[in-house]
Amino acid sequence: MTELTLTTKNTARIPADAVVVAVGQRGEEAVLVPGAPLPSATVSTLQSLLRPLGVSGKADEVVRVAAGKELAADVVVLTGVGPVDDAGPDLEALRRAAGAATRSLAGTADVALALPAATAAQVGAVAEGALLGAYSFDRYRARNRAPVARLELVTDIARSKEAKAAHARAVVVADAVAGVRDLVNASPADLYPQSFAEEAAAAAKGAKVKVSVLDEKALEAGGYGGLTGVGKGSARPPRLVKLSYSPARAKAHVGLVGKGITFDSGGLSIKPAKGMETMKMDMAGAATVLHTVLAAAALELPVKVTGWLALAENMPSGSAQRPSDVITIRGGKTVEVLNTDAEGRLVMADALVAAGEENPDLIIDIATLTGAQMVALGSQVGAVMGTEDVREEVVTAATTSGEQFWPMPLPAELAESMKSQVADIANMGDRFGGMLVAGLFLKEFVGDTPWAHLDIAGPAFNEGKPRGYTPEGGTGTGLRTLLTVLERAATR
Repeated sequence: MTELTLTTKNTARIPADAVVVAVGQRGEEAVLVPGAPLPSATVSTLQSLLRPLGVSGKADEVVRVAAGKELAADVVVLTGVGPVDDAGPDLEALRRAAGAATRSLAGTADVALALPAATAAQVGAVAEGALLGAYSFDRYRARNRAPVARLELVTDIARSKEAKAAHARAVVVADAVAGVRDLVNASPADLYPQSFAEEAAAAAKGAKVKVSVLDEKALEAGGYGGLTGVGKGSARPPRLVKLSYSPARAKAHVGLVGKGITFDSGGLSIKPAKGMETMKMDMAGAATVLHTVLAAAALELPVKVTGWLALAENMPSGSAQRPSDVITIRGGKTVEVLNTDAEGRLVMADALVAAGEENPDLIIDIATLTGAQMVALGSQVGAVMGTEDVREEVVTAATTSGEQFWPMPLPAELAESMKSQVADIANMGDRFGGMLVAGLFLKEFVGDTPWAHLDIAGPAFNEGKPRGYTPEGGTGTGLRTLLTVLERAATR
């Protein structure tokens, strides 16, 4: 992982390959945004070059110019933060600008960050964004451009307790997000329920997190009909992984549940070939829960966290469950399976019941659950449903952390469409409002526990071009929001 340190060094004297400077938009004009001090001659030269070079200062814009004789660095990298006023760029703009810069500097050894970092919050945002942008997934490449090796963040408050804490948190967050991205990007030939469970155990080794795993026999004996039903079509059986972080004098107990379909063919209700191309990412929710629990432990948050990874591979075969099969979820509720491609809600139902049996103060689940989420909100904004106060808490945490989630309702009338003639409930209902129908299905298995459901079908995987600190492929969306929820719970 890229190394990032804080420093009070004179920016002009840092012998880096590049020094990163912010540019913003003030009306129609591009302006340098004050950060770490630069020589006045350098500032004048850079400002004079903005218009001739066509630099606009818009978000995601990165332009390189020669550093000039006043700096020990070779290159100045101008990174856009978007519109600015006298207060300067907001924290998310700083995260994205830092990420865009470090992403563009892959293959570089040493980079100095002269971005706005006068407060601990700014230090944390710049550090987090820079580290997130420096991510690289090279597991399957013979050759790959290595990410930036070393980053120095220049700030006058480098030695302060608050800045050091912000830096330490940023490192934990970036490491956790990278862990999620690595799992999402892994080939489904390598990542399947058993190997995922083994990865979880390995990742927790040395951490204050206990891991227990239920295999297919234990799942069958325990009445986990959702996981066993979905997993029947695969030669690689399902698993349910429980992660337990239990610090002394915990101020709250939060249950986290993640969907872990390691590959989704649709089962007998098979997807078209094009629809399967990205279905290795259908376990992003479970990956997010795993690394959120580990991050909470790394930060020593005074909150008990119990995570559940519902792992299965949804494949078609002679042993696969069929449309019209009736399965029994943990706890006894029966489900008529009308569509085997609506499998995520089945494994989540089992895990939600198990989570509720631990009597947490609240439960939050996260899943790449419905294509309807993308129809409603696009590929970059996640949805939040559930108990009103928990839903609003998640939205607030998302805003604080720089992630995009939008509150959605759970209209009671849509639940009528899931009535079954032969079972307690069907796994399909009205296709209009399909995201909400899926949320209502999950609600049936939560009981009275305060709860929120996060649908990240779109934001979990970037099929477009990289942007800001977001790479192609797995994004790690949701982890920062969940971690912020836990941090806020720790302050109550």
